Amino acid sequence: MKLSDIAMIGIGVMGENLVLNMEKNGFSVVVYDISQEKINKFINGRASGKNISGTTSLQELAQKIVRPRKLMMMVPAGKIVDQIIDQLIPYLEPGDIVIDGGNSHFPDSIRRAETLEKRGFYFIGAGISGGEEGALNGPSIMPAGSPKAWEFVKPVFQSIAAKVDVNVPCCDWVGENGAGHFVKMVHNGIEYGDMQLICEVYHLMKDLLHLDYDTMNEIFSQWNEGELNSYLVEITRDILAYKDTDGEPLVEKILDTAGQKGTGKWAVISSLDVAAPLTLIGEAVFARILSGSKEERVEASKSLPGPNSVFQDDKKEFVEDLKNALYLAKIVSYAQGYVLMRQAANEFKWNLNYGGIALMWRGGCIIRSAFLGKIKDAFDNDPGLKNLMLDPFFRSKIEQYHHSWRRVVSAAAMNGMWTPALSSALNYYDGFRNGRLPINLLQAQRDFFGAHNYERTDRPRGEFFHTNWTGEGGDTASGVYSA
Repeated sequence: MKLSDIAMIGIGVMGENLVLNMEKNGFSVVVYDISQEKINKFINGRASGKNISGTTSLQELAQKIVRPRKLMMMVPAGKIVDQIIDQLIPYLEPGDIVIDGGNSHFPDSIRRAETLEKRGFYFIGAGISGGEEGALNGPSIMPAGSPKAWEFVKPVFQSIAAKVDVNVPCCDWVGENGAGHFVKMVHNGIEYGDMQLICEVYHLMKDLLHLDYDTMNEIFSQWNEGELNSYLVEITRDILAYKDTDGEPLVEKILDTAGQKGTGKWAVISSLDVAAPLTLIGEAVFARILSGSKEERVEASKSLPGPNSVFQDDKKEFVEDLKNALYLAKIVSYAQGYVLMRQAANEFKWNLNYGGIALMWRGGCIIRSAFLGKIKDAFDNDPGLKNLMLDPFFRSKIEQYHHSWRRVVSAAAMNGMWTPALSSALNYYDGFRNGRLPINLLQAQRDFFGAHNYERTDRPRGEFFHTNWTGEGGDTASGVYSA
């Protein structure tokens, strides 16, 4: 019996397309699913005549793979991943490699790597982005886990990954244990931010400038030819042009309530845990949550006051302002995402290659864009760069465009337009560039009511003081701590 190169557990949309991608690139694959009907449909359908076999037995699956075995799971995140691993273990041998390619939470990947390594097996948690099309034709892959496993998985992953420049794969080793799924989580958070920013720009075009869909389609088409070139701008262009059966724009008939699978929420929670201000992405997550209150919003729209939006300035100039504001807000989104990765790397002792991560995101994934090449350049020029906004290229763009950004946010506020991400991005920028924030008063307040101490501008950092503000309190201060 000729053994397969790799196994795929779970043949949903992503699993099935990844299998076809692997086979197309010269690898034989054996697939597993609990449903014989599903196996038969795939083997006799899209996989017909290809070097792909199937089974509903994990024991048989393990018997059909070359050693060290490479068993990849594409199943929903959570308990099912642990259940499959537990069922696989009796059929594994030391050195075998278990790969989780789903959207698992990175602490679970840390735990799974530790558990499997203790038993002599290897684990890889691989973040995969690109959706159905990417899985079939070349996704972005972010693998991490047991370093010794990489040499065995690398030929498969780098063959099936998207390619940029001169055949450079959008896949490389990210780091230990859960680093791959963490980087994918940050990717998804940035994706949340990018999508929300584009929606806000669309909202201003439609409801403030009252542009028609053909005009908006043309604007996004032009933007996609320039510095905003990206997958999300490209599909927005196409969505705005798509007509329903009655000839009207289909997007107008889509209910304005959004779902989410949790990765954006995980990113925001992680940012709080490692003290990284992920404000823009946080607003994008909360925007989806607010959208779910459809009935309450409709009721509020009938009674809560707001300004009448009447735009009297030059629309063409404002569209240019929108382009510039979108570009700068994207800088903030990525800047915050990279700060989160840097803080997490310090926390979990990961050695992340930030320029390499930008390269992995340049092709195949949902946030792929020309913009990412500039991020790679920034970290190539300064691997220790603390914030993207300090890079000379991005700093020059901010200097060039920030007045546009302010005009957009101001016009939105004065006309009652909803721009949580654009506004949050500008506030983060103004806070970051401000060498003296009003937090001195906040510290005084904390010391006043809770004796929480403060540092002084005229004394070295690390020295803490308490004041008896009322003359009635004692000299005992609370301990200094940081949550």
